[in-house]
Amino acid sequence: MASFLILNGPNINMLGRRDPTQYGSKSLEEVNQEISRVAEKIGVEVFFYQSNVEGELVDCIQEHRDKVQGIILNAGALTHYGLSLKDSLIDSRLPVVEVHLSNPSAREPWRRVSVISDIAKGQVAGFGWRSYTSALEVLAAIVAEESN
Repeated sequence: MASFLILNGPNINMLGRRDPTQYGSKSLEEVNQEISRVAEKIGVEVFFYQSNVEGELVDCIQEHRDKVQGIILNAGALTHYGLSLKDSLIDSRLPVVEVHLSNPSAREPWRRVSVISDIAKGQVAGFGWRSYTSALEVLAAIVAEESN
């Protein structure tokens, strides 16, 4: 069974309390429940991790690099400047899908720059919590195809 790391960066733990017009009304726990439902439906395993500290995210990637087949990442503000996070993703040699609840391209100019996007398989943005479930379905399909 394929396994995937769902990795969330700074402030994602505050979902449900942040601006609902940008981030929706679901809490992170509720988003994780939606992801778990899709994971069960498509027959994959997911591991969840969130931290407001870049080094802890790096540690998590290093710990899981040999246990999972891919990473779904919402790096939060680290999207724009998290170079040690980027390095750890590169070093993992795992496929990465970058996720955003809102659409960064429709927001402030500084949010439009991602240091992650050039190493990611792709980006799913602007669909709220569905960005995660869509990313999981796509990444699971890519991993399954590549393993055949």
